[in-house]
Amino acid sequence: MIRSVITGTGSALPARRVSNAELAETVDTTDEWIVERTGIRFRHIAGPDETTATLAADACKAALSAAGISAQDIDLIVLATATPDQTFPASATKVQAMLGINDCVAFDVAAVCSGFLYAVQVADSMLRAGCHTRALVIGAETFSRILDWEDRTTCVLFGDGAGAIVLEAQESDGGTDARGILATRLHADGRHNELLYVDGGPSTTGTVGKVRMKGREVFRHAVVNLAAVMNESLGLAGLVAADVDWVVPHQANARILDATARKLGLAPEKVVVTVDQHANTSAASVPLALDAAVRDGRIRQGQLIVLEAMGGGFTWGAAVVRF
Repeated sequence: MIRSVITGTGSALPARRVSNAELAETVDTTDEWIVERTGIRFRHIAGPDETTATLAADACKAALSAAGISAQDIDLIVLATATPDQTFPASATKVQAMLGINDCVAFDVAAVCSGFLYAVQVADSMLRAGCHTRALVIGAETFSRILDWEDRTTCVLFGDGAGAIVLEAQESDGGTDARGILATRLHADGRHNELLYVDGGPSTTGTVGKVRMKGREVFRHAVVNLAAVMNESLGLAGLVAADVDWVVPHQANARILDATARKLGLAPEKVVVTVDQHANTSAASVPLALDAAVRDGRIRQGQLIVLEAMGGGFTWGAAVVRF
């Protein structure tokens, strides 16, 4: 059988790093208020010459280098983002051009914070179907451009960045000890649109709009949904929480990460946390955290990891991967 194997990871962050103290100079907030409620201490904010596509391309270059292959070896690019450079064409095609790839399938996926998980399942399906051999799967955002900087309940939560993985179709015996994506599970429930959304769009207001969120309700749904979907995906793989070496979650809020781990009976030490350094980077947060843990040596080849995320829509999902 064919299985999609992660052969390289990469990430990119804007040059400007903003602390809570610096943010408090222009926003009615304090470092203590932000840390106590979210765990966030820093975020990166894109400069004038940094866009979703440029950050994505830099993350891809790092992932390609880690995989030991060239851009010409890629025949599929799937980019998850809620903040594309343009309404169209897809930012994935801009990344393709920046990497010097003349022809490959390239498109965007829009599922907000769950976008990377959606992109992983789409790419995995296309690789296992035999349509493609190697894919770049990317999560990239410049959320700072859709924030209301006068709304302290949301603007302190988000940052910009990009993460990418190289997925390669490889022959596998299909066992749970064999490398690759073992199982994925995705969900969506559009009834909760008003809890987390952007109040604009080409077909409605003709404007980009700003992020709006009812944090308390989102928190409640997140803990329940994330714990459930992780158990679902592990069940599909024939595994249980005790088999997991690392959980790489969407980095929305440190309290959500803690509550989800407790609900699953997982030790906090098994959860990769970068929200304190990057804030919530939406679709970029899972691949950013994954790359951080791979590069510092925590995540090693052969270990079992679970990727999970939930975002506006609501959308949510998880993937079980033998790294």
